Amino acid sequence: MLQRTRRFLSKKHTHNFFCMDYDFIIVGTGAAGLSAALYAGRYQMKTIAFGDDFGGYTAVAGVIENYPGNKAVDGFTLMQIMKEQALDAKAEVKDERVVMLEKRDDCFFATTDKGGSYKAPTVLFATGSKRRQLGLANENELTSKGVHYCATCDAPMYGGKTIAVVGGGDGAVKGALLAAEYAKKVYILVRGDAMRAEPVNLEHLKQFGDKVEILYFIGVTEIIGKEKLEKIKVSKPVNGNTELVIDGLFIEIGATPRTELTKPLGVELDDYGFIKTNARMETNVPGAYAAGDIGDLFGAFKQDITAAAMGSVAATSAYQYIKKHGLQCKK
Repeated sequence: MLQRTRRFLSKKHTHNFFCMDYDFIIVGTGAAGLSAALYAGRYQMKTIAFGDDFGGYTAVAGVIENYPGNKAVDGFTLMQIMKEQALDAKAEVKDERVVMLEKRDDCFFATTDKGGSYKAPTVLFATGSKRRQLGLANENELTSKGVHYCATCDAPMYGGKTIAVVGGGDGAVKGALLAAEYAKKVYILVRGDAMRAEPVNLEHLKQFGDKVEILYFIGVTEIIGKEKLEKIKVSKPVNGNTELVIDGLFIEIGATPRTELTKPLGVELDDYGFIKTNARMETNVPGAYAAGDIGDLFGAFKQDITAAAMGSVAATSAYQYIKKHGLQCKK
């Protein structure tokens, strides 16, 4: 069916030189997008993946120790391997940003920042989410060098060391709970007067006693370090000092999903702005799928392994959709 679809489209659209025909357009080149490209390529779908932020957060996450099959692998290296696998499967991967996406006559039309125009009967949103930052000088420079945004990913590296977790929500508390399994000391820095986490998680913090210290009405004002994080300045004294010497800083203040391209299509979002999908990664828009951190399937649990799994499922669903509806994208 897929081969017949491509032959049909190529004959039908030879007059439109600027719009290239595909079976599957993937927006995003992180773990979800590249895994989807690999699977789609193996299904012999004509596939193209776009992304101007190669590898997403994984590419800058430093050493990853919880991805099955690798005891430890640099995040950028892992993304490079995924890209090579996708290319080996004959998928195309382009360093371009999709700036407009619309649907007409059962076809999705994508326009990139480099002027390219592409169309396909199926599309995958895999643009992830952007971790909220403190917005401080030196924050970007020390990311993965003591400054982190995922305790699940990186807290095990801080065995026997002192860390601080910024945030008062459930994500911050879960991060602190995990970190406390390894670290010598964990500070939780809360901007307000109370934690907003689930009561059961707050109760779990008590098992660590003085090892976990919650500080209220406090914020980070400066991140200090050259080659790696050395200490932070805080807005009020801790043990008589406004400088807190720590080995790791985990910023757990939420994330903003990158869903700008979904709005013209009417893709349904949840209360937190993430794309609603079913277990097949289908959105409410036929032919449109979502995978990775942009989706709501696993809630706040967002990992490379879940992103990769979601991407492979999305590609499979797109393949099945094209087998049934592919020839409808013909105008």
